[in-house]
Amino acid sequence: MLKERGMASAIMRAVRVHKFGGPEVLKVEQVPVPKHGDKQVLIRIHAAGVNPVETYIRSGTYPVLPQLPYTPGNDAAGVIEAVGAEVTKFKIGDRVFTTRKVQGSYAEYCVCPEDACWILPHRLSFAQGAGIGVPYFTAYRALFQRAHVRPSQSLLVHGASGAVGLAAVQLAKAHGMTIYGTAGTEAGLKLVKENGAHFVYNHKNAGYTDEMMKATGGQGFDVILEMLANVNLGKDCELLKTYGTIVVIGSRGNVEISPRALMGKDAQILAMSLKLAADHDWDDMGAALTAGFENGTLIPVVDKEYPLEKAPDAHKDIIEGAGAKGNLVITMK
Repeated sequence: MLKERGMASAIMRAVRVHKFGGPEVLKVEQVPVPKHGDKQVLIRIHAAGVNPVETYIRSGTYPVLPQLPYTPGNDAAGVIEAVGAEVTKFKIGDRVFTTRKVQGSYAEYCVCPEDACWILPHRLSFAQGAGIGVPYFTAYRALFQRAHVRPSQSLLVHGASGAVGLAAVQLAKAHGMTIYGTAGTEAGLKLVKENGAHFVYNHKNAGYTDEMMKATGGQGFDVILEMLANVNLGKDCELLKTYGTIVVIGSRGNVEISPRALMGKDAQILAMSLKLAADHDWDDMGAALTAGFENGTLIPVVDKEYPLEKAPDAHKDIIEGAGAKGNLVITMK
C-alpha cells in the first residue's frame, strides 16, 4: 500500500515507452508514484483498459504523440488513495473508473482530475470498470451526440464484437433501436447476439451485405457505426437508407467512395473524435453511462486479462487477434 511506503518516496511499477515502435518497446520499470494536485485524485489501479488507439501512439503513427518517455493508457478502475485539497466529489476509499486526462494507466497508480472520474458500482468488477472508458464513451458519443439516434431507427454496427461495438449494441438496445451486428467468428456472433443485437452476420462470408439488406426489406439502415472505414465505407454508402447517417469511429487507411451514393439518398458521413468532446459532453456521457451501469442495463464484457508484464501481448492481440470478443485489460497483481 502507498501509505505504508510513505508518499514522499513511494515507488510503483509502470509500463514505460522510451522509443516508438512495436509492442516490444513496452517495458515495466520502477518509477515514482505521481503526485496529485489540489483538484486531482490519486488512484490505486486494479485494472487498466487496453484500446487500439494506444497501439497507434506506441508505434508513432498517431497524429499527436506524447513526449518520450511516457506511460501508456487512459482507462482504469481502482480505489482512490488520496484526494487534493479542492476535491469535493470523492473521498479516500471510493471505487472509481476513469478516462480522459489520465497520466498513464498502465501502472499501479495514476493521477487524474476529479471531473475525469466516476463511481464504479459494486455490481461491476475492477476488470469490467477498466473496460468502460474509451469503449463506452466512444459508443455513446457516436450514437447520441453525433448521429442523434432515435428509438425507432435501425442500426448497423460493423465489428460489433469488439469493445466499442458491444458497448454500442448495449446502448442501442436500451434505447429501443433495431440492431444488426457483424463479427468475424462464431463466438463473436454469439456474443453480439447475447448483448442485444436482433440480427447478426459474419462479415467474412461472401454476400453478407446482401443478406443484411434483405433483412431490412431492401430499405437499408438509418445509422451505421463504422469501425474500419478503409474496408467498409464504400459499401456502407450503398447500405444506407434515405436520410441515413454513417459515423466513422475507426479507420486504418484510405478509401475511395462514390459521392453519388450519398447524394441520391440525402445521406451523410460523420466523423467523431472522443478527444474533441466538450466538457458538457463529457458530463452528459458520464451521467448517462453511470446510470446504465448502476441499473444493470450496461455490462462491460472482459475477454482477456493480462499481468502488467504482458502488456506487449495485449497490444499484439488487440490488433492481430483472431476475433474480438470484448475488452482486453491489464490487471495489477
